[in-house]
Amino acid sequence: MLFDTHVHLNARQFMEDREETIQRAFDAGVKYMVVVGFDSETIPLAIEIAEQYDTIYAAVGWHPVDAIDMTEDHLKWIEELSAHPKVVAIGEMGLDYHWDKSPKDIQKEVFRKQIQLAKKVQLPIIIHNREATEDIIEILQEEDAQAVGGIMHCYNDSVEYVQACLDMNFYISLGGPVTFKNAPLPKEVAVQVPGDRLLVETDAPFLAPHPNRGKRNEPAYVKLVAEEIADLRGVSLEELSKLTTQNAFSLFKLEL
Repeated sequence: MLFDTHVHLNARQFMEDREETIQRAFDAGVKYMVVVGFDSETIPLAIEIAEQYDTIYAAVGWHPVDAIDMTEDHLKWIEELSAHPKVVAIGEMGLDYHWDKSPKDIQKEVFRKQIQLAKKVQLPIIIHNREATEDIIEILQEEDAQAVGGIMHCYNDSVEYVQACLDMNFYISLGGPVTFKNAPLPKEVAVQVPGDRLLVETDAPFLAPHPNRGKRNEPAYVKLVAEEIADLRGVSLEELSKLTTQNAFSLFKLEL
């Protein structure tokens, strides 16, 4: 029984076969999922999908790449949607220095506003980080994000930053890159992270794990992520699945 804590079933890549994709996940033992909305198009669809399935939930937030497009009305809208019974987190939010659509100062402002909103509505946050680790940690500390905690989504940085995240009440979530032969960092993190702070995800349709790298990812493949982490930690898939699912339930305040 696995919990994919970050999936974009609301992406256009699943428009033609979303129901079949979800059924494949269920058949693979992936019973629980959080569909992450990140802009005005994907947020309503995340909630719509969550409403259709008892064991699928939603997160609502604004992606840093599109920070320049977010208005105060969008922020109010996210706050209103946070009261929906299937919404379990605010995000994804954060900083992305790889793409230059949104200037860094605007990204930081939008990031801070969403952390403040999450604290107001008392929901955990989901962090998107690309080439911005030190700034993200600094902002999380300055905004006292540990009050709500959350997820370092698809963590792909060095072990040296993990403790700072743990100290702020964050979980470390690993995805497809942990299965890549040329990706030593997530493999090292998979071994070092305390068991009670570890989560698994796909980030589908992106970052498909080996042997499907380069193809469309889907939530059924979170089992491949879990198998790799179980091997790295020297535990059974069953044990790793139970552990990470319990962690997700604890973070999202769900009941097994």
